[in-house]
Amino acid sequence: TAQKTLLTLFDEMMQDFQTRIGIDRSQATYHKYVTIRKQVKRFLKVKYNIQDVPLNQLDLTFIEAFDFHLRVERKMTDETVSGTMLVLFKVVRIALHRKLIINPPFFGYKLKKPDFKIRSLTKEEFQRLISTPIESKSQCFIRDMFVFAAFTGLPYIDLKQLTWKEIITEEDGSLWISTDRQKTGTPFNVKLLDIPVQIIEKYKGLARDGHVFPVPSNGSCNKILKDIGRQCGFKVRLTYHVARHTNATTVLLSHGVPIETVSRLLGHTN
Repeated sequence: TAQKTLLTLFDEMMQDFQTRIGIDRSQATYHKYVTIRKQVKRFLKVKYNIQDVPLNQLDLTFIEAFDFHLRVERKMTDETVSGTMLVLFKVVRIALHRKLIINPPFFGYKLKKPDFKIRSLTKEEFQRLISTPIESKSQCFIRDMFVFAAFTGLPYIDLKQLTWKEIITEEDGSLWISTDRQKTGTPFNVKLLDIPVQIIEKYKGLARDGHVFPVPSNGSCNKILKDIGRQCGFKVRLTYHVARHTNATTVLLSHGVPIETVSRLLGHTN
């Protein structure tokens, strides 16, 4: 009988994933899977000069060589290597579950976990970001989106998909964002302060399909944020996730908001 191969099973997993996009899977994660499949295919070509490999030929030597390829030859960070390996392990778990292989092929391999560092702007840095003159309109827009995220705690994907239906006006006239986190499905409710309201009014009418902001891709945003951070003289590399940490630390915790409240405001499950 023909032996199932790694990339063939990988494709089946991705096909199943694709059918669930919009239900309990995201398009962004699917693109991540596509990239990781390309990494595996490149490794097979460079290391073994083959197009695919039978599942029963996977072993500890294979995974250690792949680890070396990613870290040394591709010069990837611990975080990127970890994310790549976890997806590959998922394919192997499917193979074990379907009894396509009998024993865990990578037994004995220890994945080096990346050091998690909370990156956020200090109060002084946040003020510098807001007040630094920027001539480019596109950079001004991305800076405003970062500031909006820092005041509300919205992650990139929820900011991009924010619609006018999720902007609620209370009886006292205050505006609130009321939605569910895409990543966790948990309720997310936060009051809009003066600066976020001003940002909404500034870009009102520019987005389509009921969205509040015309937010570009995450890669484009982070590239522009990197340039903005350089102009502001930051050592921290700006990304939209930095805005979320800035909301938690500089905007909330440093002003006495209890951590349990911060957790609920950010839509955390734990």
